[in-house]
Amino acid sequence: MKSITPLFATQLYLSNLSSVGELNISELEVSCRSIAEDDLAGQQWCENNGYSGYTSYASLSDLTWRFPIFSELKDILDSHVANFVEKLDFDLDDRNIVLEDMWINILDEGGSHGSHIHPHSVISGTTYVSIPNEAGEIRFEDPRLQFMMSAPPRKKDARTELRTFHSHHPVAGQVLLWESWLRHEVLQNGSKGERVSISFNYKWSD
Repeated sequence: MKSITPLFATQLYLSNLSSVGELNISELEVSCRSIAEDDLAGQQWCENNGYSGYTSYASLSDLTWRFPIFSELKDILDSHVANFVEKLDFDLDDRNIVLEDMWINILDEGGSHGSHIHPHSVISGTTYVSIPNEAGEIRFEDPRLQFMMSAPPRKKDARTELRTFHSHHPVAGQVLLWESWLRHEVLQNGSKGERVSISFNYKWSD
């Protein structure tokens, strides 16, 4: 008898924000752009660190009360994260997975975001606000890659679960979730428009 058992699966959650609640994406975009225009500290951080565009990552930690729509977004994200966590079979020991931080990203033409992870968090994700046709994809890396010293490359048409990298072209209104240890990057924005998204981390409560 022969069998092949898939082991150590990496889960990627994809849904529309609207599947659990209504949110005005146009209003959310206006709010993102308004904050970016007023956040001088964030603009300075981006200039100092060579970020092509704007991010509130290093400057603002209070988006959920700056504009009511960010509080509405949090409620919707809480539901999506709860759905994902249920599928991950975590033993939470009567504790919760709660929002840790949330930040705005506005990526200019030609901008990208290098490969990274989100340490000290449990679930990370992004929701997409305004995505031009040629905007950069988000790409995930097989977490075992560093151990594949002598492995042949995968075929171009390999099954999704066997590929070394997985790319996703986002659409406005989508939410994407993954476990925070999963390495990922945003590929170059090839459009002439700005790529607007909101990223976030969820942690295991104390």
